[in-house]
Amino acid sequence: MEISPKNNRAFDAYYGALEAFANQGVTHEQAVRLGFTNLLDAYSKSAGWTLVLEQRLSNGKIPDGTVFDTFRIPRGYWEAKDTQDDLDAEIQNKIKSGYPLVNTIFEDTRRAVLFQDKQRVLSVDLRKPTELADLLSRFFSYTGAQIDEFHRAVAEFQDRIPDLARGLERRIEEERPVNPAFVAAFESFHDVCRSALNPNISVQAIEEMLVQHLLTERLFRTVFNSPEFAKRNVIAGEIEKVIHALTSQSFSRDEFLKQLDYFYNAIENTARTIYDFSEKQGFLNTVYERFFQGFSRATADTHGIVYTPQAIVDFMCRSVEEVLESEFGLSLSDKGVTILDPCTGTGNFVVNLLRRIRPLDLRRKYESELFANEVMLLPYYVASLNIEHAYYELSGQYRLFEGIAFADTLDMAEAKQLAMFGEDNTERVQRQKDTPITVIIGNPPYNVGQQNENDNNKNRRYSVIDNRIRDTYVKHSRATLKTQVYDAYVRFFRWATDRLGDRDGIVCFVTNNSFVDQIAFDGVRKHLAQDFTRFYHLDLHGNVRKNRKSARRTMFSVFK
Repeated sequence: MEISPKNNRAFDAYYGALEAFANQGVTHEQAVRLGFTNLLDAYSKSAGWTLVLEQRLSNGKIPDGTVFDTFRIPRGYWEAKDTQDDLDAEIQNKIKSGYPLVNTIFEDTRRAVLFQDKQRVLSVDLRKPTELADLLSRFFSYTGAQIDEFHRAVAEFQDRIPDLARGLERRIEEERPVNPAFVAAFESFHDVCRSALNPNISVQAIEEMLVQHLLTERLFRTVFNSPEFAKRNVIAGEIEKVIHALTSQSFSRDEFLKQLDYFYNAIENTARTIYDFSEKQGFLNTVYERFFQGFSRATADTHGIVYTPQAIVDFMCRSVEEVLESEFGLSLSDKGVTILDPCTGTGNFVVNLLRRIRPLDLRRKYESELFANEVMLLPYYVASLNIEHAYYELSGQYRLFEGIAFADTLDMAEAKQLAMFGEDNTERVQRQKDTPITVIIGNPPYNVGQQNENDNNKNRRYSVIDNRIRDTYVKHSRATLKTQVYDAYVRFFRWATDRLGDRDGIVCFVTNNSFVDQIAFDGVRKHLAQDFTRFYHLDLHGNVRKNRKSARRTMFSVFK
């Protein structure tokens, strides 16, 4: 990034702030660092990065600022000192205490020193705009060999995923005529998937699940430091049985995956530079978005594989917390306040909520009053690990999160008893169905079908939910074209309303904004007004179907 001091509003604001502090005789760090904070923040945003203040590192050190890129990789650090400090002496103290020197600015409003790759590379007079511009240009242009390697590896991994997947699918086909144990295990697993996920699920979709597991299981073990991941996770264990049968004769799993060492090592080494677990969570979210786009665009399109930004997750969780208190006199920690994320993705909402629970109530909430569902394999894996790690951080104890189920939430509205991937998952589903729910929060998948009728990628029908929509939203609509009312969001409106039943409760979703003013949704608006006593709607003025580049949506919250 090349930065010029000429006609630069950010520079003008920075020097104006310093002048104001000087006129007031203010020299202490907490005040004067505000000017540099705003300057770094402005250029972080222009680079598509994020400045986070006082992010604790794994060694306990807390730089004044850490700059993260879109993968949540820390790209640089900033440490501010008082104008009365001896900057060089302070730098030496920070180095001795273990502060990172990968790409780090130390400054005291008069002078700044830049370290890169543990070497002092620049010292500038901050009172000279040209030198300040040089400092920021070098800071924001720095990548480092490891980061360059990571970005190349991710891009190549995304490009190579289709070929790798086809290679695995060929090996699966080669095993079918010669490996009866694999055929039996595969058919058994297929039967369970028909029952638990989709009665029309294809052989190809099952093979894709096996391929996803084979290609990514190592990342779960290493990035999350969970060597027994496949044994602990209910669904991973079921899939491992099929994989074991697949590899019981001629196919060598380890031999096939050796060709991926370059990609795995680059991703794993970069993950080790991310100290905070929540940042590691964001990192993996982005990696998996890229994985799905490379692995199967149809899968990504059908299920809306785009994960909710942390800022929105935080806003929604805080909103639920406030509404519980103001309307019902309850808190998230109270006994009987049961919470469900019906499409949990990688578990961001549940992790955020756990951190809002009082310590004395944490175990009870975690074990019996917190639920989540996920229908996609890889996000389900990440969610399980994220939630379990969050609980470990908060409690100091490791416990499986038995509130999460690998299941299609809308299908759970069916009255039939399902066999849900073995006894453990079946019990989780049934316990959730038997529990009255107080709060439903999440980000439903946004795809209503497909963009091209020839894609053979339509979303499935859900007889119970679709009949409820027909008997309510459609029946009381004056629109002539009513197909849109079976939008995935509307299905989740209908399901969530019915799931609360006659009880007091809250629904908080990220949605599109089609139902606000489009004529096809007049029946939806009528019933929402009847079914809920109060309705909050934050419109971000974006419609992903009209403007896919913005992909901004709407936050929606209602309560009875």
